[in-house]
Amino acid sequence: MNKKTNIAAELMKNRRMIGKLAGNDFRMKFAGSYLGVIWAFIQPVVTVLVYWFVFEIGFRTPNTNLPVPFLLYLIAGLVPWFYFQEALTGGTSALLNYDYLVKKVVFEIEVLPPVKIISAMFTHLFFIGFLLFLYLCYGRIPDLYNLQILYYSAGLTILVLGLCYLTSSVVVFFRDLSQVIGIMLQVGVWMTPIMWVADEKLANHPWVWKLLKLNPVYYVVTGYRDAFIYKNWFWERPLWTLYFWGFTIGIFCLGRWVFTRLRVHFADVL
Repeated sequence: MNKKTNIAAELMKNRRMIGKLAGNDFRMKFAGSYLGVIWAFIQPVVTVLVYWFVFEIGFRTPNTNLPVPFLLYLIAGLVPWFYFQEALTGGTSALLNYDYLVKKVVFEIEVLPPVKIISAMFTHLFFIGFLLFLYLCYGRIPDLYNLQILYYSAGLTILVLGLCYLTSSVVVFFRDLSQVIGIMLQVGVWMTPIMWVADEKLANHPWVWKLLKLNPVYYVVTGYRDAFIYKNWFWERPLWTLYFWGFTIGIFCLGRWVFTRLRVHFADVL
C-alpha cells in the first residue's frame, strides 16, 4: 500500500496506541494539581459564566434579530472554536512534545498529531454536553437537527488534522511558527466571526461577508448555530459545503505531503 495515502489504515492499525497516548496526554496537562483532569471541565463552565456576565450584565448587547439570547448564539460558536484552537495549538507542537518518540526508528510518528487532537476532543465532548444542557435550561429541547454536530465536528477534525500535519512538520524547522499561529488564533476568533452577528453587521457589505466565508472554520461555526438555533440542514448550503470539503481535503493532502517529505529530517533536527 502507498504509505502517503493510507493514513486511515495507519490510524486504524494504531488506534489503541493513539487512544492510550491521548489519554495520557490529557491527564498530563493537569499532572501535579489537586483536582487533576477536573480542571479541563471547570474551564468551559467558568468561560460560559464569564461571557454570561459580560454580555448579559456587564454591558448589554444591542437589540438584534436573533431568535435566542445572544449568550446562546455566542456559546454555539465558541464550542467548535475552542476545540479548533486547542487541537491546532497542541497538534502543532506534537513532534516537539514527543521528540523522544520521534527519534525512535520503529515508531510511527504519523500518530502523534492525532494524539493531540483526540486529547482536545475529550474537553470538546464535555463542552458539547454542557452546551446541550445550557440550551435545555433556556427551553430549547434537543431535536434531530442537533445531530448535525457530529457531521460538523468530524469535518472540523479532518480540517485540523490536515493543518496539524502541515504545521507540526514546519515548526520543527521554524519554531516561531507557534507564535505566529497564536497570533492568528487571536485574530481568527473575531474574523470567524464568533463574537458578533455577521449577517446583521455586514448587510451593506456583502463582499466582506463573502471573504469571511473563505474561512472554513466559519462554515463549522455556522453549522453549529444552524443545528442549535436556525434549524437548517447542512445540504441547504450546497456551495459552501462543497467549498469547505474541497478546502479541507486540499489542506489534508498538502499536510500529509509535507509531513511525508520532511519526516526523514525530524530526528536529526530534534
